[in-house]
Order: sequence, then C-alpha cells, then structure tokens
Amino acid sequence: MDLDTFRWLLTDAGQELLGQATEAPRDELKAQAQLRQVAPGSEEERAARVAAAIGQVTLRRKAAAKFGDDAAGMYFTTDGLEQATRATVAAHRAARLAAASAGSVIDLGCGIGGDLLAFARAGITSAGIDVDPVRVEVARANLAALGLPGAVSVADATTVDTTPFDAAYVDPARRTGRGRTFSIDDWNPPWTYVEQLMHRDTCVKAAPGFPHTRIPEGVEAEWVSDSGEVKEAVLWSGRLATTRRRATVIGHGGLATITDEDDPGGSARDVGEFLYEPDGAVIRAGLVTAVAAGVKGGLVDDHIAYVTSDEAFRTPFARGFRVIETLPYREKALRAALRERNIGSLTIKKRGVGVVPDDLRKRLTLTGDEAGTIVLTRARGHGIALLVEPF
Repeated sequence: MDLDTFRWLLTDAGQELLGQATEAPRDELKAQAQLRQVAPGSEEERAARVAAAIGQVTLRRKAAAKFGDDAAGMYFTTDGLEQATRATVAAHRAARLAAASAGSVIDLGCGIGGDLLAFARAGITSAGIDVDPVRVEVARANLAALGLPGAVSVADATTVDTTPFDAAYVDPARRTGRGRTFSIDDWNPPWTYVEQLMHRDTCVKAAPGFPHTRIPEGVEAEWVSDSGEVKEAVLWSGRLATTRRRATVIGHGGLATITDEDDPGGSARDVGEFLYEPDGAVIRAGLVTAVAAGVKGGLVDDHIAYVTSDEAFRTPFARGFRVIETLPYREKALRAALRERNIGSLTIKKRGVGVVPDDLRKRLTLTGDEAGTIVLTRARGHGIALLVEPF
C-alpha cells in the first residue's frame, strides 16, 4: 500500500469504500470483483484502492487479538501489525512510565502507533518518529481514529535529540533482508546506539530471548507474558530501573510481578505432593527459585524449571498440579502402567528430557476411557514420570 492510496482511504470516498469492503464476501476474488464496480478512479487507481480497503478489513480482523475492540477502527500494515505491541502489554509499559512521573516520551520507531496509543491513554505527552512515511501516516490515523493526542513525523531515530522528553522508548527493528533476526548486532537502530541511549531514562523493547549477558550494568531487564505466552523482554534504564531482573505476568485476573529481590535462591529436593510449572516470563528472568520460595518448596532438579512443594498454593507465576503418583520412566513399563489405569487420552508435559510428546503418544497406543496428564522430566539428575492433575 503506497502513501497516496492510504491517504485516499482516509477521505470520505475512501471511508465509504472501506465500509463496503467490511460487508463484502470473505472470498477475496469475489470481494475484489464486487468493489471494483463501485470504486472511483482510473482502472489502476481502482485496483489499488480496492486492494487497500480489503487489506485493511483483513488486517483489522487479525488485529483483534492484539487490540481488542479498537482494531475495528484502526489502520494497519502487514509488518506494522506483526511488530506492534499487544495492547495489554503496551498499557503495562505506559503505566510504569506514568508511575515514574514521566510526563513525556518519544517513541523512536513508532510503527503503526500501538505504543503511542497506550502512552496517550496513560496521560503521557508523546511523540513518535519512524523512517517509513506510510507507517507514520498510519500511526497518525490511529491516534485520530481513537481520539487520542500525539504527534508523529518521519525521521531517523539516530538523528533525533531526545533531551526535551522525560523518557525515550525504542523498539528496534529485528529484521534484515534475510528475514527475522535473533542477533542483537543486527538491530536497527543498532545496539551501539541503544546502549548510548540507555545512559538516560529509556525503555527498550527486545525479543524474549534477550541474553542476560548483554544486559548493561545498572539496567533492569523485565520479561513480560500475557495469557501464558512470553511476549517480550524490556530494558529499563536510568531512574526507570528499579531492580535487576523482573518477571511480569498479565492475565485475565490482572497483573503480577516478581523480581530478583524476591529470590533467596534454592536447590533441588524430593518431589512432594504438588508440582508447579513456572510461567515462561519467570523462566526467562531466571526467577524459578523465587517461585519455589513463594510456594514453600524447591526445585525438582537444579537445572530444570519445575518446582515442587508439600503445600498447595494459587500463584500467578506458575500452574499447579497435584502429584497423583510416580510412574515407571521406561517406555514399556510406562505403557503398561497407563493401560492399567485405563488412560486413553494423554497429555504429555516434558522438560529437560529428549522426548517428542506426539511421537511417544503414538508409540504408547493407549485405548482407555480415561484422560490423564504425565510429566516427564529429571529429578536430581534421573529421569522421572509423574501422573498429575491440575488444581
């Protein structure tokens, strides 16, 4: 979608076509044929305008998972939607900035404006810049569509003076000509620029796999999960940094956070009556022993992210299971034990062992009437199979 076509989409005629695209058949070829009958302009213009309208409708449907009801009135590009922060996660970030009394923030690479929306809703004066004119126009349109304040412009982040703002926020592009990259050294703007930026109050969005060894001194690293899925790592510098490592878990019941200050350390112990599977953000943050302390337990193995306890706790940082019994770990004996218990539908959870659950499930050839869950892992260095049930 080129800039002129998107700007046309914001006109009265463009909005009318967009409305018709919303009601058009889901089949794209049928929708294109129908809309080209009513779209204004030359044949070339009609083709571009219809494609843009259908594209927006498709992206809005996909965006509902990230933006909820707001998605129906927002605008997107394919890459912009993929890179945009989920609204719940962006709201948490904005709330942290507001709690730190950051009255203004500059978004250095604002994309389609997902974080700008959250900043504005948190009452923070915000400005966004991006090198792509289309993304800038989309971000501006999204602010307008939701009635939120904010300024956006085309610029290169590395040339912008951030000093007039209380805080800076940057979400470096993690793509090259070869596709998505997991190397920090391929970031754009580059890691060298980001490191310099963190000499001031800055928030940096990174991939969940950000290595602990690359966290600069004095910088807080926070891993954030939403509905059980780790979404991002975030680096907080300057006065925004309040600890060294943090795990934040967002769910239907709200938000909970745990830090290295809650972590007394710990070691492996015998498997107790209860097993806990820590949230991915907790694991990424290296705070599994903090969860173990919270449930008055310990690790199943010093190198495995399972926690065991003799007590039942409800915790936002882990999923809890009651240990029904220990089963044989060898496959033949395990099959016999599961058949004896009439288990046919089997959920296999594993950690720290070389097992492919789907392959094992096929080899077990269970035909019983009951459902069951087993955990295959290591306990103090030895393989173990546990029959468990969620609580």
